Amino acid sequence: MKNILVVHGPNLNLLGEREPELYGSETLDEINKNIADHANKHGIECRFFQSNHEGAIIDTIQDNRKWMDGLIINPGAYTHSSAAIRDTLLILSCPIIEVHLSNIHSREKFRRHSYISPVATGVICGLGAKGYILAVDALAL
Repeated sequence: MKNILVVHGPNLNLLGEREPELYGSETLDEINKNIADHANKHGIECRFFQSNHEGAIIDTIQDNRKWMDGLIINPGAYTHSSAAIRDTLLILSCPIIEVHLSNIHSREKFRRHSYISPVATGVICGLGAKGYILAVDALAL
C-alpha cells in the first residue's frame, strides 16, 4: 500500500464559502472525502492536514517524511512567499504534486510565481477540486 500526505495551506479551511466563483462550492471536508475515496480505489492510504500556519505545515511534512510515499500540497498563499516550505520539500525523497484550485498563471501578477513548483515533481492548477484526483492518479503510478 502507498501512503500519501495531503497538505492544504491557509484559508483552504473556508472552501465552499470563500470566493466560490473562483475556488468552487465544495468544502474541504468534501474534497478530502473524494480524495480518500479515490485513493482507496488505488490501495492508497491518505492523511490530511490543513493549517493557516507556516510552521505547522513544515512540522507536519517533517513528521510524515518517513511514512509518506507521495505528497500532494496546495500551499495556498504560501506558494508565493514561503522559502521555508520549499526548503522543507527538499528533504523529501518522494514525488511531490503541487495543486491549485485556480489557475495561478491567469491571476494577479504576484500569484504567478511559485516557490514550490521548482522542487515539485508536477503541478496541477486551474482544474478545481478535480486537480487533487489527478494528483492521486499521478502518484498511484
